[in-house]
Amino acid sequence: MPRLFSGIELPDDIKDQLSDLEVPLPGASWIEEDNLHITLRFAGDIDNRLAHEFTEELSRIDIDVFELALEGVHVLGGNDPKILYAGLKASSQLDALARAHERAARSIGLPPEPRPFKPHITLARLRNVDIPHLTRFLQAHALLRSRPFLIEEFVLFSSRPKTGGGPYAIEEAFPLRGARHVFADLDE
Repeated sequence: MPRLFSGIELPDDIKDQLSDLEVPLPGASWIEEDNLHITLRFAGDIDNRLAHEFTEELSRIDIDVFELALEGVHVLGGNDPKILYAGLKASSQLDALARAHERAARSIGLPPEPRPFKPHITLARLRNVDIPHLTRFLQAHALLRSRPFLIEEFVLFSSRPKTGGGPYAIEEAFPLRGARHVFADLDE
């Protein structure tokens, strides 16, 4: 059974910018640069038939290319922080893409996602994190911003069961409407 989720890969320079944030932070387990991404919809451990159906539904999504940008560093988990993440500038196109992925998942019989979509890029998983160090880190990076970057496709990722944080493999890529395709000139 593959463990699948849909998401967005990040440009290399954005991954570099995010990985440069990594500092010794007691209680933080940092995500490797190659595994930084935006999750759109977690499908979970599903059988091959459902995986094929999910892939088919994702291939029907028809949304224009759009831009995103990083905006701030935050935590999830309230008084017991569990996730350190980079936020994204609000994007109605990203929200529409996430809704399309939710519809694709539900159309093949997956249960509804219980939490509302909160676009983010997980930077580190936190366990018994040193709160004063974390607070200083958050204050130092609260104004994180990036250049706008173009989203031209989304992908279907797989990961090993019962692990988090990668490594992830791309099973299939789905171009958005208006994506540029660069082909090598075979005559040269």
